[in-house]
Order: sequence, then structure tokens, then C-alpha cells
Amino acid sequence: MKTLNRPVYSLADAADILRMSPSTLAWWLDGGERGRRVYPPVIRIEATGERSLTWAEFVEAGLLRQYRRELGVRLHEIRRFVAALRDELGVEHPLAHARPWVGEGPRLLMRFQQEYDLPGDLWLFAPASGQLMQLPPAESFVKRVEWDDDLPVAWRPHDDAGSPVRCRPGRRFGRPAVCGISTSAIFEHLDGGESEEEIADQFDLAVQDVRWAVAYETSRAAPLAA
Repeated sequence: MKTLNRPVYSLADAADILRMSPSTLAWWLDGGERGRRVYPPVIRIEATGERSLTWAEFVEAGLLRQYRRELGVRLHEIRRFVAALRDELGVEHPLAHARPWVGEGPRLLMRFQQEYDLPGDLWLFAPASGQLMQLPPAESFVKRVEWDDDLPVAWRPHDDAGSPVRCRPGRRFGRPAVCGISTSAIFEHLDGGESEEEIADQFDLAVQDVRWAVAYETSRAAPLAA
């Protein structure tokens, strides 16, 4: 996928879609200094200061967002874990590939969780009745991603699992859209006084698609998940 390592989002746009503060996202990307301590990046191999995100960086940030929302992720505890996966799989952004999530991938993640002393409350998989069970943050992340040939081709920004709203790197500059139509454009038309039926007819959408777009844009008014 050519866009995997090509800049797609500005830092501000990515933070807006992920519903988090730009400063937190910048910290995940590049690390920084606090007091006399220097903290390395989590998402990037090394700090670059680049204020844009590639598609792969955005997708990995989506997983950390799930951790942040559900577990209050402690980044220093997963840096070594991510670095080990990076080395094992030979890819810069291992969690933005399907390989850790399917087939023998979960067993690899389970082994690394144990070897690198990742606290149990941050595990992605856990044993259950002889099988490996995907835990909530990982499950929520995987369900948001559409994969093609092991690579992410779309990400669902809407918390509702039934939503058709997607971010795709090659459409609408990666902004949330329904059937290729920006959700913000749909919402603006509704806010301007047009009916759902008129908007659906204008954009060649189903009325239900219009309602999903409006539901997503309305949900964005909720407090930031920083």
C-alpha cells in the first residue's frame, strides 16, 4: 500500500479525528523531555519533529487511543513491547499490520506480553479455555480497521460498531466520510436547513447514510478522550 508511509494528516487533523489533544498525540509520536528525563517516542522509531502523520502512524495511534480511553495507558510500559514487535516482524509500524492480529500473530503477542513484563491490565490477548481471547482494547481497535492483504485500508472513527463512516487515506484527504461523501459536508447541509431526503438525493446517498453521518458528527461534540 503506497500510502502506508506517506503523510496523510496534519497533527491537528489527526488529533481531531481521534478525539484527543494534539499535545498528547505529539508525545506519542516523538516523546519529549520532562524535568531532566528524556522520553523516547512510542509510535516512531525516533523523534523527527514532523507535524504530520502517515497512515500507519494514524492507525497505530488509533490503538493507543483505545488503551488511553479504556485503561489509562502507561506509555513507558509498552515502548519495549512495541520495539520488540517491530524487530520481530521487520516493519516500522507492527500494530498497523494484520499479522499480529490473525493466524499465529496472537501467540506472538502473548509471548511478547510475558517476555517484556507488560502488565496484565495492558495485555492485548489472554488465555481462556485453551484459546487466546482478544481483550477489549484490542478487540475494539481491530473492529475499527478494514484490512486488505495484511494492511489497513480504512478506519472507523465512529464509536458505534454499526456505523458506515470511514477514514480512507486516498479519499477526502482521509477525513471521515460515508460512501465517499464527507460527514462534515453532510452535516453542514442539514444545519443549513436541508432535509435528510434532500441531502440524500443531492449526494446520491440513502437516507440512512445521511443519518449515520449526522450521528457521527453529533458524537464529536462529546468531550475529548485525552
